Amino acid sequence: METQQTQYQTLVQRAGQLRLQAFSIAEGFRSGGFHSLLKGHGIEFTGVREYLRGDDVRTIDWNVTARMSKPYVKLFEEDRELVVFLVLDRSLSMNTGFGGMNRLECSNEIAALLAFAAEQISSPLGAVFFDGAITFSLVPKASKDNVMLVLSELDGNSSRADGKKAQKAGSMLSGALDGACRLLKNKSLVVVVSDFRTTGYQKSMARLASKHDVLAIRVSDPADTALPQIGSFSFEDPETRAIRTFPTGSSSFRYTWKQTEIERRERWTKLCRRCGAKTLVISTDDDPAKKLKEFFASKENFL
Repeated sequence: METQQTQYQTLVQRAGQLRLQAFSIAEGFRSGGFHSLLKGHGIEFTGVREYLRGDDVRTIDWNVTARMSKPYVKLFEEDRELVVFLVLDRSLSMNTGFGGMNRLECSNEIAALLAFAAEQISSPLGAVFFDGAITFSLVPKASKDNVMLVLSELDGNSSRADGKKAQKAGSMLSGALDGACRLLKNKSLVVVVSDFRTTGYQKSMARLASKHDVLAIRVSDPADTALPQIGSFSFEDPETRAIRTFPTGSSSFRYTWKQTEIERRERWTKLCRRCGAKTLVISTDDDPAKKLKEFFASKENFL
């Protein structure tokens, strides 16, 4: 518990460093797959199509019209502002992990980086946090106040992990996705950060992805696929408090453990893609800033 509070204090103390790291993520927003959604000062030419009755004659492309012997008009896409909306899992299962951070600490850093990146490109920022219930919601707004509200709520969530504020058992992921759908009026980038150790959210995610760009970030841990060899070891389910003992010294058990997680992750990836969401896995041993920078800088992720 002490480690979690120390980690969050370090996160606050590193605000300046995180802002600098977020700059490269913001550059990914500008130059990567979402560049056409950024607010600009004009319109972007995207192609031509045949002239239809009622089209503005001022948009006729006379060069193409001359070549094709029939009228064609130019198509333009207006630059729009990129709304960034965070859906963050605060459930009890997020308090687990054997890596450099636990899942909750890792998700806090991911959220802080995305909030700072949104601030740097003057994007409206909103959020929904949840555990077994919706614990926080924020309508998107382009202001430093919203960034500070998100960071302040992360502070509160760190306190919950420290035992000062009880977390509610269960996961309200489906309700959080539905809540995001209701809050968002314009097309947005919705980033869902969770361990996805729950079910029943497929319809809600598909509904959200039909209207918005959804990125599902699965927060993993090295022990998900590679258990440490420490003999018989007892694990407590953070949700049910049930305790089970596993033979971590057994090579066959460790192989089965690894394969089960690989299959679970593959099913999750396929489910998200069927819903229309992009996927990214960030481990508690990863550098979240580097992983986010690489993801948003690659246009291939948004084809």
